[in-house]
Amino acid sequence: RVMDRPSAAGTGQGENLMRMANGLKWKLVGLSWLAMVAFDFFLHAGLLADRYRVADPFILPPEQAFARIPLGYLSFFLVAWLLGWLLVDLDRRGGRAGLLFGLQVGALVGGAFVLGLYSIAPAPLWLLVGWFAGQLAEAGIGGLVLGVGLARGRAGRLSLEVLGFLVLALVGGIVLQNI
Repeated sequence: RVMDRPSAAGTGQGENLMRMANGLKWKLVGLSWLAMVAFDFFLHAGLLADRYRVADPFILPPEQAFARIPLGYLSFFLVAWLLGWLLVDLDRRGGRAGLLFGLQVGALVGGAFVLGLYSIAPAPLWLLVGWFAGQLAEAGIGGLVLGVGLARGRAGRLSLEVLGFLVLALVGGIVLQNI
């Protein structure tokens, strides 16, 4: 709870600690977002890529969908921000705590989104299931990264781990596209 708690002294070392902790929180939100984007690329550009090539009135043509990808990645940032805010506020630290909390948030947010979309749009079932699974996994991964970072109290080594995960996800997605 150090990250959002005002210092007892009001100024000085306690305030510096709070500023440093808030900086760490934003670094961890950024790393969480990057890990979520990496998995999303692997899932949608790799595992599900063939499904998006099928003509379907619900799915945009590839050129239009590609142009809108930044909006989808912005949505992941909002989820990462929510996870970071809640994990800090609830003082949940550690990989297991972050992963489980992320999975819970992913199930609720992803489930609500999929049910709402299904209620108004002719989305194919495979797509709804894929989106739900993606939201669940992405929020779980985002929570894991945040929980680990909060437990460690720094982002250095975690940055390298997330970068390694990003490279593996990109390579895996590209390999799956070409199989």
